[in-house]
Amino acid sequence: MENGTSSEGDCRVLPAYEAQESRLPPAIRQALQESFSQIEKEFEALYLENVELRKDIDTLNERLVSEGHVPEGLDLNKGAKPKSGHATSQLSQKLKTTYKASTSKIVSSFKATTTRAVCQLVRQYLGHRDGIWDVATTRVVPVILGTASADHTAMLWSIETGKCVLKYLGHSGSVNSIKFHPTDQLCLTASGDHSAHVWRYVVQLPLSQSSVDSNVGAVHARVSDSSASGLLRAEPSGEDEVDASDKDEGEPLTEPDGANDAVTVRTPLATLKGHQGVIIAADWLVGGKQLVTASWDRTANVYDAETSELLHPLTGHDQELTHCCAHPAQRLVVTASRDTTFRLWDFRDPTIHSVNVFQGHTDTVTSAVFASSENVVSGSDDRTVKVWDLKNMRSPIATIRTDSAVNRICVSPTHKIIALPHDNRHVRLFDLSGVRLARLPRSNRQGHRRMVCSTVWSEENGACNLFTCGFDRQALERVVAAPECSSLVLMAELHFKRPSTLHTVIVERSCDLLNYGYMYCKWWKSGHFSECSCSCGSRRMLT
Repeated sequence: MENGTSSEGDCRVLPAYEAQESRLPPAIRQALQESFSQIEKEFEALYLENVELRKDIDTLNERLVSEGHVPEGLDLNKGAKPKSGHATSQLSQKLKTTYKASTSKIVSSFKATTTRAVCQLVRQYLGHRDGIWDVATTRVVPVILGTASADHTAMLWSIETGKCVLKYLGHSGSVNSIKFHPTDQLCLTASGDHSAHVWRYVVQLPLSQSSVDSNVGAVHARVSDSSASGLLRAEPSGEDEVDASDKDEGEPLTEPDGANDAVTVRTPLATLKGHQGVIIAADWLVGGKQLVTASWDRTANVYDAETSELLHPLTGHDQELTHCCAHPAQRLVVTASRDTTFRLWDFRDPTIHSVNVFQGHTDTVTSAVFASSENVVSGSDDRTVKVWDLKNMRSPIATIRTDSAVNRICVSPTHKIIALPHDNRHVRLFDLSGVRLARLPRSNRQGHRRMVCSTVWSEENGACNLFTCGFDRQALERVVAAPECSSLVLMAELHFKRPSTLHTVIVERSCDLLNYGYMYCKWWKSGHFSECSCSCGSRRMLT
């Protein structure tokens, strides 16, 4: 072969590196040619392997067709099989589309089953100068909010206005717990100064007519907006929520308002000094005639509320106590400890004070509360929450596993919803069977920016409100729609006395708004309405 012409007379075009005189040294040129030759052989092997794979795919497609199945890459209506290369690429694309669709359906199904409670932020309570350890609400009218803080103060807040109405300054240490008397305007606070105080508050918060009118106007605006858009939307509460505050550990977004203008109380009615260490929690026993305190000295004490006399020292825990809670209807007390157990103390029989030990956690039990007459819910630093039957202490009837330590939990008395505050700033809602109902948003303007320490439910005045507090110095109030009314909108049917006439109004929140049904009826149209009915089946006569 010479100048590109073979002995047979065939002509071929030389590559550029052969047609032109190369300036590379012969050794380097030879190494490059060998490398290119190797690459060509490897590519040829891959090509042949790909051809074989395409043949296998065609064979499988033909087998599926013979068995009556239609492969994704075939169109039998056209009566012809596409080329193998086209079938392969089309089959690959179909598989990707099918995979994405199936996984999207799975994610959607999880969303539908795990976010069945609708939560909406109502108000921030700002005024403390340090983290808030505990939060409580009154059981008598007027309903007010109480907060206990590491800044040595306890504050009472108006739920109607969000203003601080009273500040207690009687403690010389961190205020770790706050509880309201079940029937009287008395408050019980526990502190790091080794004492618990009982002090009186006097708060009158009448609801003015202007407030009622403003509420009706707000409902009017919401209904008008819903009529225009079709549906009312709620903030997302699922696990896929975009969290923009993971790196935001700053101070609250708004400045404290009115805390310095509040009435101050400095002198308690009674001081309880029976402990040798920090008192971490305290609570009123049923009836309010006795109270219980829990301390880091590994004991809990039961006192007479009027005389401050120590009635029963409760000993048995091996390490510091972290929480105590009294049953709302019976003389029962539970105490939680760092020894990974919590204990049930029974004072129903005046002559016998029995105690039962619940073991099931592997780390500090941070709180234990009564969920009903026969159930106790315990939370722990081992990232689990357990629901127990008081008649069977061997094992829990439900276990909730989380991704962070759990602090002071609370159970809704009516809807039996467990509110879990976490170290990682989350607040999650579960039912007593362990099914997750919602995760409250924790974005910049929707949640806490530091550890959430405590939760409390308030179901007075027909509204289901959840209050949370954290070490970002603020308490938050949210309205929670119970699972039975957990759709994004609530349909309330307003019936005239004439059966043929029917109006449907879209309102926010839950069926608890039926308590204000007459107000809605009066606003919706002048006339007489017979009843207001909710999508969950609740009805209220309006005559």
